[in-house]
Amino acid sequence: MDGVMPKSDYYFELPQELIAQDPLEDRSSSRLLVLDKHTGAVSHRVFRDIGEFLRPGDCLVLNNTKVIPARLLGVRADTGAHVEVLLLKRQEGNVWETLVKPGKKCRPGAKLSFGEGLLGAEILEVTEEGNRLIRFAYEGIFEEVLDRLGEMPLPPYITHKLQDKNRYQTVYAREEGSAAAPTAGLHFTQELLAQLEEKGIRIAFVTLHVGLGTFRPVKEENVLDHHMHSEYYQVPEETATLINRTRTEGGRVICVGTTSCRTLESAADEKGVVQAGSGDTDIFIYPGYRFRVLDALITNFHLPESTLVMLVSALAGRENVLNAYAEAVREQYRFFSFGDAMLVL
Repeated sequence: MDGVMPKSDYYFELPQELIAQDPLEDRSSSRLLVLDKHTGAVSHRVFRDIGEFLRPGDCLVLNNTKVIPARLLGVRADTGAHVEVLLLKRQEGNVWETLVKPGKKCRPGAKLSFGEGLLGAEILEVTEEGNRLIRFAYEGIFEEVLDRLGEMPLPPYITHKLQDKNRYQTVYAREEGSAAAPTAGLHFTQELLAQLEEKGIRIAFVTLHVGLGTFRPVKEENVLDHHMHSEYYQVPEETATLINRTRTEGGRVICVGTTSCRTLESAADEKGVVQAGSGDTDIFIYPGYRFRVLDALITNFHLPESTLVMLVSALAGRENVLNAYAEAVREQYRFFSFGDAMLVL
């Protein structure tokens, strides 16, 4: 690799009308594009058929993070000017790293108010990336106050208001802390997971709290200059054991979503043995990367020139992926968070 990877290599035309605005009534009725990573061959199915492509002894790895209502609308205490705060990552105690809009006048020392004073906040400092560290003040339990005042932080390309906020959670969401949903998992129902387990497919859970780093646009023209925002992950002992056993017994490790993939690849040693534990990861996977653990990936359709398209290209090859995306556009697949799914085998 000569040290240059143009961002434009990952651009594709996407008609605005293919961006899904609402979730389907039945989660598992999404369409499924199946991509053979070796040949580039593509076939079209429905998501509930996913079991036909999995074998007994395979292990599905799911990210059980839970989205918090991380979007807070409030005012500046001194001027009453409107302000929007997006919680990104808890630092310690009541201090959070946040994204504040408009940010220019929200300097250290500025005080904010939400819910007519139910929740107060003071800006402590501005990070290198322009995010704000904020200390919150409230009475009672923060999660309860947040549940009352906060909104689900839907991506900016979704303009419809979500009627049921549980539709932006996976059915197995458990560990609170994400600013965005691990959307590949939105296609699973409890019934479908039960059917897969009955078939002998192992289910393992990891946690990665999705920050906005996953979705931040790549601003540098040379992809190799892009730096990922770090995110907290956790791999339980039982998950590490199950995945390592699957690999020694010849089963495949199939990650549900790029977040599960990044977690496992961060937690594995050079021989591909997954280590239990927790930490922060800023792993950036793009073509040329050699996967240590992952064999196959279930994912959604991502934004042009995004780090997520680059990750899928690392697994299946850029040309194969862009050809599959072109086919998805021709076939009118639904894109992004509430859109259809892709299986890369």
